[in-house]
Amino acid sequence: MLSIRNCERKVLFERGNSRGCEVFSYKKQNIVSWIILYYEVLDLPYIDIQEPIRECLMSTNLSPSVLAKFTAAQYSVSYVEDGMKLGLGTGSTAAWMVRALAKKIRDESLNVTCVATSQQTAELAQKLGLNVTTLDNLKTLDLVIDGADEFDPRGNLIKGGGAALLCEKIVAAASDKMLVITDASKQVQTLGAFPLPVEVVQFGWATTQIMIEKLLISADVKTRQSALRVRDGAPVVTDEGHYILDLQLDQIGGIASLTRELNQIPGVVENGLFIDLADNIIIGDEKGDVKILDVATQKMSEASVDISLASQL
Repeated sequence: MLSIRNCERKVLFERGNSRGCEVFSYKKQNIVSWIILYYEVLDLPYIDIQEPIRECLMSTNLSPSVLAKFTAAQYSVSYVEDGMKLGLGTGSTAAWMVRALAKKIRDESLNVTCVATSQQTAELAQKLGLNVTTLDNLKTLDLVIDGADEFDPRGNLIKGGGAALLCEKIVAAASDKMLVITDASKQVQTLGAFPLPVEVVQFGWATTQIMIEKLLISADVKTRQSALRVRDGAPVVTDEGHYILDLQLDQIGGIASLTRELNQIPGVVENGLFIDLADNIIIGDEKGDVKILDVATQKMSEASVDISLASQL
C-alpha cells in the first residue's frame, strides 16, 4: 500500500509535469483530489491506494457525466465471452471500457484477442495487459464496443470526435455485433447537432473542402459550415495521416444520401455517419442505471451496475 508520505515524494518529483503541478496545488485543499490527480500523472491503478481513500473517490470526485460513461462501459463488458475477437473503440467512454475489460479478463482468466481503433486505445490496452493484434491478423471480429458523439432512436450515429472514425468504421463493419456505449446527453431525434467529421487526405484538402461545401448547398441540412480541425495551432492529423473537416449541419435530413455523396468526392476518405452498424445502444447514468436499446426491435431493457467498481479501474 502507498503511504501519504510516499505519494508526496512522488508528487514533488513530478513537479516538472504540468499535470504533476496540478497535483501539487490540490494536495492542501483536498486529499482525495490530490490522490486522483496523482493517479493520472503516474498511471497507478486505484487498487494501490488505501481502501478508505478508494471509498471516497466515487462520492466526491467523479462528475455525473463521468459516472454515466463508466456505467455504460462497465455494463458493456458483460457481453464479452471467453475466446472472443474484440474491437476496442476510442474516446473517453471507450477508455473506461478498456479498463473494465482488463479487470474482467484478469478476474475470470478469459482468453480475448483485441483490435484497437486507434494508437491511443492500443497503448492503453497494452499497458493494461490486453492481448492486442491487428485486424489484418484476425480478418473478422465477434464484437466491437465503442462510444458515440451522437445517436438517434434508430441507432444511427455520428462518430469521429476523437479523430479515429476511419478505423472505427472499418472495425465496426468487420464485427458481427456492435455495442455503442454512451449517455443520454448524446441522444437526439435527428443527427447533426454534433459537427459531422469528414476525414480527408492532406493533399488538396482545401479543394476537397470547397467540393464538400458545394455539395452541401443542395443537401438536406439546416446549416452549412465547414472548418479544418485544428489543435494547438496545427491541423489535427489522424493515425492514418489524414486531416479532419468538421461540418456544422445542425440537422441532417437524408443521412444515407449524404454519406454516399460525401464519399464520392475525391479526397474524402470517410465520414462520421455510422448507419445500420449499431446493434445495441447502452445508455448509462450517474446512478449506475443502464438502458439497453435493441436497434432491430426498438425494444428497451434495463439493468444496473455498481458504480463503486469505478474505484478499482
